[in-house]
Amino acid sequence: MDRDELLKKMKTIVADKLSISEDQVTENASFIEDLGADSLDTVELVMALEDEFGLDIPDEEAEKLTTVGKAMEYILGHAK
Repeated sequence: MDRDELLKKMKTIVADKLSISEDQVTENASFIEDLGADSLDTVELVMALEDEFGLDIPDEEAEKLTTVGKAMEYILGHAK
């Protein structure tokens, strides 16, 4: 999967989970500050990403995934 493909999937997942427009989802967007996620939203996002990409993201790693771009880097580095 290339970066553009991943960004499209991320836009769909994040917009769906946070009930926002896909246009708001950019690589630099912070889940909390820019996209309005709360702590429960971030847990649900991590679970959705784990399901979509077949990953098991440890809690200590999940805490570091504060932006769309950081989540993408993690997925690109760990996707099977």
